[in-house]
Amino acid sequence: MASKDDDDSNKLTILGFGSLLSERSSRMTFPELENFRLGRIPNYRRVFGHATSIFFKRGIANQDTKEMGSLSAEHVPEGHQGFICAVFEVPNADMMEDGVPSQAFLEREEEFNIIAVPYRDLTTNKESKGILCARGSDEEFLKRWGQAHFDKEYAQYGIQTIWNWNETSGLRPCATYLRHCALSAEKMGEECYNSFLDETFLVDRKTTIRTYLKDNPQVMTTEPPPELAIRYGG
Repeated sequence: MASKDDDDSNKLTILGFGSLLSERSSRMTFPELENFRLGRIPNYRRVFGHATSIFFKRGIANQDTKEMGSLSAEHVPEGHQGFICAVFEVPNADMMEDGVPSQAFLEREEEFNIIAVPYRDLTTNKESKGILCARGSDEEFLKRWGQAHFDKEYAQYGIQTIWNWNETSGLRPCATYLRHCALSAEKMGEECYNSFLDETFLVDRKTTIRTYLKDNPQVMTTEPPPELAIRYGG
């Protein structure tokens, strides 16, 4: 399902909640993005609850400490306040049949379910819909991409599951990625930063990122490898 901007049917609205909180990072995938701003997604929870292959490829996953978790958004019961996200529009002239705005986006977010969800624009206070990377499943990944792709992207690193990390698994955020997301949220202002700290959870769905960073201050003082300084610089 595609979500088109109400004022321009040639544009698609993207909702970013992790690395896409950074406009610079967003432009690496969407160089023609417009109107970068903030919104709030109700009835979804932001969780470091899965592993993603890109952290292994870039050498920033730590399997010994299980610091290899990435962010997703998962649906929660109606009435939940949700969290603050980045909102922007991209051209959808090359939109694929399933509503994904580009092949680059699909490949970048291969483990997610790409869906359209309601959000509230914090600039205009209007409600609309945008594209969100929601929690997926191993079964959906295998159906979409096949076992050989899973083996190449995950199994070769010793990872046997993307999504099946339970609340006691000990999965922790990838430190380089967490630092990048936190810095990106901070640059977007106090409201966005506080949302990231207090409305983002570990895999246990209880511990907030504010608490985690207080207990692990080294995350914010450890810079990424030089070759990733721009991509993960906030």
